[in-house]
Amino acid sequence: MSRVLVLDGNAASRTWALTPEAERAVLDAAPPGWEVRVMRSATSSDGDGSARPADEVLDAIADAEIYIGFGISRVAFGAARRLRYVHSLAAGVRGALFPAMVESDVLLTNSAGIHAVPIAETVVGGVLALLRGYHLAMQLQREARWDKHPFVGESSPLRELGDCRALIIGAGGIGTEVARRMRAFGTACVGVRRRPALGAPEGFERVVGPDDLERELAEADIVVLAAPFTPQTDGLLDRARLARVRKGAVIVNVGRGALVDEQALADAVAAGHLRGAVLDVFQTEPLPPGSPLWSLPSVLVLPHVSPVSPGKFWERQLALFLDNWRRYVAGEPLRNLVDKRAGY
Repeated sequence: MSRVLVLDGNAASRTWALTPEAERAVLDAAPPGWEVRVMRSATSSDGDGSARPADEVLDAIADAEIYIGFGISRVAFGAARRLRYVHSLAAGVRGALFPAMVESDVLLTNSAGIHAVPIAETVVGGVLALLRGYHLAMQLQREARWDKHPFVGESSPLRELGDCRALIIGAGGIGTEVARRMRAFGTACVGVRRRPALGAPEGFERVVGPDDLERELAEADIVVLAAPFTPQTDGLLDRARLARVRKGAVIVNVGRGALVDEQALADAVAAGHLRGAVLDVFQTEPLPPGSPLWSLPSVLVLPHVSPVSPGKFWERQLALFLDNWRRYVAGEPLRNLVDKRAGY
């Protein structure tokens, strides 16, 4: 009997949808004795994939040893009889960490790092927009008004990145790409990671552990949230911690919406304690029309699009998964293996 891999990547969004070239690459890479079943039913790439998989998926996964999809639902997992390995096409795996999965011996890898480059460029672009006053220029342009005062007056927000210290919470793939780019502008970057003994990746001046977070917040001009959602990061930037951040700082969230208290953030920006914020993820998506974040001119609201980089997703995804498939067959350690109990 063939060993079965189910490829469930026909995302409704064409940005993430399985391409003919990627499909062919997976079929061509199949080791002897493996059967690849490509799902034609549309699936969701938002969040953790489709909560209710198509019947085609449920039929195919029953015999699957490997499943590739945007996370895996409880329903799909329950239908799988021979499953040994799941690869998520998404970086976040919160939705896949239901009790049955966590308690099983099924391996789970994610796509952390796949989106690191476009997300990092979004971070740097957003911070520059606030530090160079692009948000002011756009408002003046809408009013067809030529006015230098907001830029040259005593309250000018303009600043150079080389004069800033960035605190990057999450020193993984995304955090490292952010630090590399920030460092190129002369920004001193400090990272926060769960295990600081692993050392400082390229771009970081140093890294510290979670116990040093509050001390480092007081020294930060830019705070970037690039950490996964876990019980430890839920509500990480609450009202008290936001108050500790240096006056005039910029907050960036490209991790998960639950990492920051959005009302407290809006209040801190409105009160002038924070210069502004760049936000690509939110507690509720789409962001509700009544959110105060919509109306704050120094808050840049992005509709969870920082990972978008047309043409790059499957190229990077295949480099990761096909290597992991080879490793799996050979009994070697997998890249991006998720610690299911830690949550990432």
